[in-house]
Amino acid sequence: MSSNDKLLVAEDLKLYFRATQGVVRAVDSVNFELRSDEAVAILGESGCGKTSLAKALLRLLPRNVDTYSGRVYLDGQDVMKLDDDQFREQVRWLRMSMVPQAAMNSLNPVLKVGDQVAEPSMIHFGVSKQQALEQAEKMFRHVGVPLDFLDRYAFELSGGMRQRVAIAMSLVTAPDVIVLDEPTSALDVLTQANIFNVLKQIKSELGVSFILITHDIATSSELANSVAVMYAGQIVEVSDAVRFFDAPLHPYSQKLMASVPRLRGDQEPDFITGQPPSLLSPPSGCRFAERCFRRFERCSEEPPTVAQYNRLVKCWLYT
Repeated sequence: MSSNDKLLVAEDLKLYFRATQGVVRAVDSVNFELRSDEAVAILGESGCGKTSLAKALLRLLPRNVDTYSGRVYLDGQDVMKLDDDQFREQVRWLRMSMVPQAAMNSLNPVLKVGDQVAEPSMIHFGVSKQQALEQAEKMFRHVGVPLDFLDRYAFELSGGMRQRVAIAMSLVTAPDVIVLDEPTSALDVLTQANIFNVLKQIKSELGVSFILITHDIATSSELANSVAVMYAGQIVEVSDAVRFFDAPLHPYSQKLMASVPRLRGDQEPDFITGQPPSLLSPPSGCRFAERCFRRFERCSEEPPTVAQYNRLVKCWLYT
């Protein structure tokens, strides 16, 4: 597969939840794509639907799902057409895996971490425990975890080491795509840098494609080849990373970039006024209109269409 081939394509992906007040439109007609051997960063502030998007891609759905629809093509196959058993056996962790936001929440405190990393190989490939542990050792070497940690429990590891173990677990079945959900949010700055160095090395050596879900724009620039900006359950801009970090188009993207502290220059970080809209009853027009510094009358009246303006941007300024 060439580097220009589309490995994963999401089209009109929706995930709504039932709540006591109504239906929450957490992921609302999302479209984006991921190319082979590349990484796409899904950026946006907390509560915009990024983690719900990760759950939709891996079909990790809670019981209160109201709507789950759309198309997700993985290497040309629409995996949304698979039933739950087929998806679990053919896709989840075998072709697409995940590193969760808090590694401690995904690691069993009463099992040794080596056994947990070995388990996916035993389930999906039917190998012996010894063979699975040997594969786990290889993954530990890739992520920089000492081999004697195989016999330790999660609570005996530091936060950075737990995160490396979670990455090793996601790699052990050699999937095509790994979804990274805020992989460094609970770590100190130095550990964050070390984890991203590990991810860049894995991307280079193993040819894995990443979907990086984060609100940390600075760290995402280390890994991302392309960027998709998410706001109030929708993708509002899609661009290659170089052009996006140099000059974002959507007013929300511009505000996000302006909020990042600069090492050089006297410009102070900016902020976005107001609050994101409720996903129980999103506005009929542009969902960012009430907070937008460039809004005009049409923005509040009807939802903007997606414009092809050297990149994809959902804003009336570019149509």
